[in-house]
Amino acid sequence: MSGGGGGKRRGHEEEHEEHENHERWLVSYADMMTLLMVLFIVLFAISQVDSRKFAALKNGLSVGFGAPVEILTGGDQLLSPGGGVAPDDPNLSGANGNQRQNPNQVTAAQVNPEKVAELVKATEQEAVKKEVNNLKKAQEELQKALTKAGLKNGATFRFNERGLVVTIATDNVLFENASATLMPRGEKILRTLGPTLRALPNKLSVDGHTNSIPIRTAQFRNNWELSGERASNVLVYLRNTDQIPYRRMTFTGFADTQPRLPADDPKSVVVNRRVEIVVLAQVDTSSGRAVEDLGNSK
Repeated sequence: MSGGGGGKRRGHEEEHEEHENHERWLVSYADMMTLLMVLFIVLFAISQVDSRKFAALKNGLSVGFGAPVEILTGGDQLLSPGGGVAPDDPNLSGANGNQRQNPNQVTAAQVNPEKVAELVKATEQEAVKKEVNNLKKAQEELQKALTKAGLKNGATFRFNERGLVVTIATDNVLFENASATLMPRGEKILRTLGPTLRALPNKLSVDGHTNSIPIRTAQFRNNWELSGERASNVLVYLRNTDQIPYRRMTFTGFADTQPRLPADDPKSVVVNRRVEIVVLAQVDTSSGRAVEDLGNSK
């Protein structure tokens, strides 16, 4: 009996060992699935290449190891259309060796940020100077045309950050009081200015301004409507008479928001009521203040 009992115990122990092997298999299987999941996540992450960050990393490593830095246009396109890394041969040892130097490349030590900034600034200043000279020539032509037509004082000129401003007073010149209908003298001034304005490559902005005296008539409820209508009529006249394309012109009504003189000045009633034709400078808007300063200098 004892022998039989021993046999049962051994059988029970064998069954217990098989159960333990089964549990280990599950654990191994779970580990394998976890590793596969991590592998695919890593592969997916690697496939998402940020070309700009990759370019910065590559250039940083290249400079650190003494390799040349390419500053040619398109040099930051490190990935080929197929997604592969563009071939290069960095000098990882930092030694000169027999490595061939691309004549179109310079080393990082040769790139001086201050010199680059000075070059950019000088280029911008040269562009502004050239544009101001062109606008001053246009001013001379406009003034010459007015003088020849007996309208020497028909317009005044100044520069602001937008370009050359041609100011035409509206009081009994362009329009009658509270009216947006062009007067004969105003039409003559515009006909005189038109040919020169048409010949310029610049875009034009026609701006209407009023004084601070409120207006309310059957035609215009306020100064905004009056200034906008006056600017619009000048623009349409330039288009119909001198064939200046509409795509080159815009108009805006400013009412009394941009006065030349403060409202308490007795002259403001006349001076602030005006139409301005702005010959827009063909430079970056960040250079606007430079245009104003250089244009108004003698």
